[in-house]
Formats: sequence, C-alpha cells, structure tokens
Amino acid sequence: MATTLHTPGIDGLREAVDALRDWQHDGAPMQLHPGDLGWYWRTGAAATAAAVRTWLRNGRILAVGLLDGPGLLRLTTAPDARQDEELARRLAADVTAPERGVLPEGRANVEAPVDALLHDLLREAGWHTDEPWTPLRIDLTRPVKDPGVRIEVVTRPAQAEAYAAVHRAAFDGSAFTDERWHAMATGSPFTDARSLLAYDDEGTAVAAVTVWSAGPGRPGLLEPMGVHRDHRRHGYGMAISTAAAAALRQLGATTALVCTPTSNTAAVATYESAGFHQLPNIHDRYRTA
Repeated sequence: MATTLHTPGIDGLREAVDALRDWQHDGAPMQLHPGDLGWYWRTGAAATAAAVRTWLRNGRILAVGLLDGPGLLRLTTAPDARQDEELARRLAADVTAPERGVLPEGRANVEAPVDALLHDLLREAGWHTDEPWTPLRIDLTRPVKDPGVRIEVVTRPAQAEAYAAVHRAAFDGSAFTDERWHAMATGSPFTDARSLLAYDDEGTAVAAVTVWSAGPGRPGLLEPMGVHRDHRRHGYGMAISTAAAAALRQLGATTALVCTPTSNTAAVATYESAGFHQLPNIHDRYRTA
C-alpha cells in the first residue's frame, strides 16, 4: 500500500507525539523530538495540530513533520524507514508541490535526519544546503555537576510570569507570555517536561529553560534556553544548562541534546562550559523558488 499524507488534527496529536518518542534513541542523528511539538504547543492545541503532518502506510506512522514557521518543515522518520525509497519519494513530492499543503511557493526549508534518503532526492531536485547548525550532547549516565545557583521548577503562576519575562528579555522579538506557558503546559509532551528558572544572589530570575524527556532510557531535549539580556556574561547560561541536564537525568534521560546555529559561537561555548560536547554539524535543505 502507498504512503499517504495526513493532517492528524487534535485527536491525532498524541499518536504523532508517541511516534516521535518511540523513534528517539542514543546514537540517532539529531531529529525532530516530541519536545519540539511540546514547545510549539505554546500556540495552543489547535494551532499545533494544524502545523503537524504525518505520513502513514498500512495504518503505521512512518514520518512526522512540523511546520515550524513560514516555509520551514522539520521532519523525521521511523528509524527503519530512513532509506525507504517509496516513502522518500512521497516526502519529496509532497514538500516540492505547494498544492499538497505542506510548504508554500517560494523560499522553503526542510530539516531531516542526515541519514535520510530524502536528502539525496532533494539535492537531485535542485535543493541547496543551508547554513550549518551545531548539535551538542551530554552523557547523563553519570551525575551532573551542581549549577551553583538557585534553581526552581516552574509550577506556580508567579513563576510562569517570571519565566515569560526572562524569555522575552532573552530573545529579540519574543512575544512569549505566561498564558503561552500555561498553554504549553497543557500539551501531552509536557507530561515529561520541566521548565526551570535560575536566580541570582538577589533573588532575580536571570535565566530560563524548558527540558523535554522522551521517556526513560531515551535522549531528552533543551528547548529553549535563554539568559536575560541584562544578566549575561555571569555564567548563568552555563548554570541553567547544567540544571537542565540534571533535570533530564532525574526524568530518566540517558543523554541531553540541544542544537544551535553554528554562527552563534557564544551559545556553543555556553553549552560546552556546561559539559555538552559538539556533534558533527547538520544542514537544512532549501529551495529559493
């Protein structure tokens, strides 16, 4: 039976999240994680459902994609389907044809695991290699060092407000609010997640992160991590990243992953200072028209 494209709707989101959980394993290439859907859930369940695409064959989900912004599809497949030719050709056809409702006309990017056959097909179709991203990973089979600052898990409304304020001050153009945090916290991926705040000696929230577990024995994800612009260069990025790794270890994750543009050398250095190690750079595929 041929592979078919679906927009799963709200009722199908849990199946997509569960598939992503099952596909995470140590040693796998950087790929779409259930935490990526969890972070998108800040826009609400309906918006998240509208942004998700699944590809099924014989009732089994073989690929999950997230339309993570205009013209960007973040995509992964079941590990045993990376080199499935029929699936790869269906994916390539769906992302190339705007009428399929996956990507619009004009500039578009596709993120996929480096070992996916889809890369070869997109290259043959004229898609180019975009700017590099650097994945980083830390082994959580050993204890993580103490972050050295006060860390709190966000559970109360006042903490959600503080988390949102730090996020807005960490990322230019951010419109994140405590309402969006509460929306994110209603999503099924947040069952295995924690939002953390780091405080300075005066009790001011200075850094924030959300960590996403895919379940015990699987890699977890940091998404996002940010330091308040008024409190940078004081080691708070290292502290909150260390706390994030410790939280994922408590959730049973075997490794913690994060990915940042290679050009963001400050972020790469921050993660390395927290004990993360660089993995080989990865690239999106893009077309200009």
